[in-house]
Amino acid sequence: MTSVSKGSGHSRNLPWVEKYRPQTLDDLISHQDILSTIQKFISEDKLPHLLLYGPPGTGKTSTILACAKQLYKDKEFNSMVLELNASDDRGIDIVRGPILNFASTRTIFKKGFKLVILDEADAMTQDAQNALRRVIEKFTENTRFCLICNYLSKIIPALQSRCTRFRFGPLSSDLMVPRLEHVVQQESVDIREDGMKALVTLSNGDMRRALNMLQSTNMAFGQVTEDSVYTCTGHPLRCDIANILDWMLNKDFTSAYKKIMELKTLKGLALHDILTEVHLYVHRVDFPAPVRMHLLIKMADIEYRLASGTSEKIQLSSLIAAFQVTRDMIVAEA
Repeated sequence: MTSVSKGSGHSRNLPWVEKYRPQTLDDLISHQDILSTIQKFISEDKLPHLLLYGPPGTGKTSTILACAKQLYKDKEFNSMVLELNASDDRGIDIVRGPILNFASTRTIFKKGFKLVILDEADAMTQDAQNALRRVIEKFTENTRFCLICNYLSKIIPALQSRCTRFRFGPLSSDLMVPRLEHVVQQESVDIREDGMKALVTLSNGDMRRALNMLQSTNMAFGQVTEDSVYTCTGHPLRCDIANILDWMLNKDFTSAYKKIMELKTLKGLALHDILTEVHLYVHRVDFPAPVRMHLLIKMADIEYRLASGTSEKIQLSSLIAAFQVTRDMIVAEA
């Protein structure tokens, strides 16, 4: 999801990610080098098999759907394009059945090739991917395949070598902000500058996530500010993290534990999120190297244990203890 086009009246009830999904290649805002290459393939009628990969919300599906709309008119779209998602069954039977049938039948009156889009291809079984190798090779004359995935390593090397690969990286803030501003203007959203910054920071280059956060915050609070965005996503505020760090380094163990537990309960924070944010602060604070290394090892252990499903209370105690030991180490070094 990397761009927007004006929503029409009938799409008033659509989620904004769909309402403003780009419809043409010109609507897309990022990865201009990839888009110009694909545009050249299409104009010269030399489209190869494609493999688009990268994190979610960076425009992979939007790109290939925009290509398909450019290649085929509305009437022939359904007969020329087969789109399968991870939610569809895509085991070996589907490759040998519907995909094989679609790829093997030629279009009598229409020129050009058919297009098979396999979204979330990294969810396909190993057997299905192996069966797909032969299908891709056999019907290249009249069918092009486009595989879309988040993790390139989950696609077997034999399929990778049959496709032209394009990596879609996370979007930069200077690309996201104009698009978000366009949606804000279209939907008459009351947004403050710190709210826009919070959206860009929390989305980590995922346009779909940014738009979903914008819509949910707008519906829940009316005004989109830094506080409302963080509250809506359940993410700890920067001032809360600064307080937690201050308590862990300057208060005694019992007081720090009590205060952090109160804050966690009051704001409904998850220890995992607190840990992630505290980690960023640890790199910013000027700790001596041995102290920082000790702290990072302890925090990594805590995150591993949290991922294993251990008690948050015990792990919080462990986190505070790690910082108290750090404080003693700094005092000893001084």
